[in-house]
Amino acid sequence: MNITEAESQIMQALWRKTPLTADEIVADVRARQPWAEATVKTLINRLLKKKAIRSERVDGRHQYVPLVDHANYVQDESQGLLDRLFEGQLAPLVAHFAQNRKLKPDEIARLKKLIAELDDDD
Repeated sequence: MNITEAESQIMQALWRKTPLTADEIVADVRARQPWAEATVKTLINRLLKKKAIRSERVDGRHQYVPLVDHANYVQDESQGLLDRLFEGQLAPLVAHFAQNRKLKPDEIARLKKLIAELDDDD
């Protein structure tokens, strides 16, 4: 399923807290993005059509819940980025960031720990 960057803002709101009403989604998203209420509601409707979210009527109000798992979304998006930019290879991605952005000491330590853990698994 292709969730656009704009639509992902709605999904993020629902992954943070669910269920949410349309008004609650609007408030959450508008705290982060300067979008009109109509824009947010259009995105909600697009996600409903894609079956990325579901609407439930509770106490006379529509509440929305995500149908896409956050961890699966992150995995798919991460793999897509890796495939598009680095031919599916992780090492060039890490090298790119290491060469183009100064890594903080804690980031270097975390990478070293991860590599050590991966070595131990072999």
